[in-house]
Amino acid sequence: MAAPVRVRFAPSPTGYLHVGGARTALFNYLFARRHGGVFILRIEDTDRERSTKEAVDAIFEGLRWLGLQWDEGPDAGGQLGPYFQSERLALYGAAAEKLLAEGKAYRCFCDPEALKQRREAALSRGEPPKYDRTCYRLPREEAAARAARGEPHALRFAIPEGATSWDDCVRGEVAFQNATLDDLVILRTDRHPTYNFAAVVDDAAMRISHVLRGDDHISNTPRQIQLYRALGLTQPLFGHVPMILGSDGTRLSKRHGATSVTEYRDQGFLPEAMVNFLALLGWAYDGERELFTLEELVQVFSLDRISKNPAIFNHEKLEWMNGEYFRALPLAKRTDLVIAHLRATGAVPEGSLRDRAFLERAVEAVGERMRRPQDFLVYAAFLFVEEVETDPAAWAELLAKPQAAGRLRKLADVLVPVEAFEHDPVEAAVRGLAAAEGVKAGEVIMPARIALTGKKVTPGIFDVMLLLGRERTVARLKRAAERLSAASPAPAA
Repeated sequence: MAAPVRVRFAPSPTGYLHVGGARTALFNYLFARRHGGVFILRIEDTDRERSTKEAVDAIFEGLRWLGLQWDEGPDAGGQLGPYFQSERLALYGAAAEKLLAEGKAYRCFCDPEALKQRREAALSRGEPPKYDRTCYRLPREEAAARAARGEPHALRFAIPEGATSWDDCVRGEVAFQNATLDDLVILRTDRHPTYNFAAVVDDAAMRISHVLRGDDHISNTPRQIQLYRALGLTQPLFGHVPMILGSDGTRLSKRHGATSVTEYRDQGFLPEAMVNFLALLGWAYDGERELFTLEELVQVFSLDRISKNPAIFNHEKLEWMNGEYFRALPLAKRTDLVIAHLRATGAVPEGSLRDRAFLERAVEAVGERMRRPQDFLVYAAFLFVEEVETDPAAWAELLAKPQAAGRLRKLADVLVPVEAFEHDPVEAAVRGLAAAEGVKAGEVIMPARIALTGKKVTPGIFDVMLLLGRERTVARLKRAAERLSAASPAPAA
């Protein structure tokens, strides 16, 4: 890079840190780290009605959970702050006055309601809803006099004629005809800046080298480039990353599931998996490799591998990826996460969480089936109830087996005298019964699995028995046999 890389993530604190914003922050972070640059967090809070402290805190929380620590910004400091736009209003006022004095901006006294009606009328005629430059035609002396009398007004930037083009770091050459652009408001009547104007002033003041953002901002870029030129500022390089779509091809929204990164955290997804997944939304290394740590992403990330096409948020892939990371954790860490989830949800009695060794054995038994802590009870709920709720389809399968009740009783009987209730002796007893019955082991194991857990898909049957213990195992086998006998039709006379 010819100049030091300085990039920024500049969210508006009007809600949570959503997936699209987190992906933008990640791409900026990776680019900065890849080139030994600086990652800046700037809070664009000039929308006083919608900006909240809770949203600011949620943004901080989401970024920190993902491991994206900023070098300059709130809580980190920096020589080019402050990093809240609400604390930089004097800078915007001075820049706007400069444009006004040079005839590059003008006062607009139009009533907001009247402007709304004009926009609607233009749309009804099939025309673009551009400002009609009513106040641009006012003599400067008249406009100054009206302002001096205290008449409310905004400041508009006069878009010059011609075209605006730039070499986008992602999309290549992009061009707009200036005639399609509006004379944008740069200062509202309350003297607060609009997004496009404040972003230009701040990006220049903070010496931003690259503006990497979603391609929903691409129509803002020609306006911002013209503002850079009018203010005599050096513009950064721009790169617009593809939009994220849901599985149905529409823009990602709440109806596709959680969109806040902290919601995904609360659903049991790991930050390492979320970072890896977000990185692959519109970027690829070689089209084959999919698993990367954050440190590995820093080593291989480059803008030329970002796609121009929209990215699809595939929830199933996120689940798979989280499973890869979750299963790679040490057993103790997986158990910690399961316990934390069970405690937070109150899904099992608190007393059941005190036997750490038992819970570790249970987590280990569920094993590969678990992709996140929420999956634990899907496979292990039978351990925390006295009576299991049997899946109707599984129970119907048992009812269809005339020998099931008798075999469950026999299995209970052979397990009672097993001297050491451990894996090998228990397995020997089960397989010995199958041999004595002249059937495959599955003809004993499947009825036992349903009787003990209520389901057909569970941890291994011998793990199930050992976790339940001899007493509960025998009791459940006998109760299931009794239920089967009671439910079976009486033999014909």
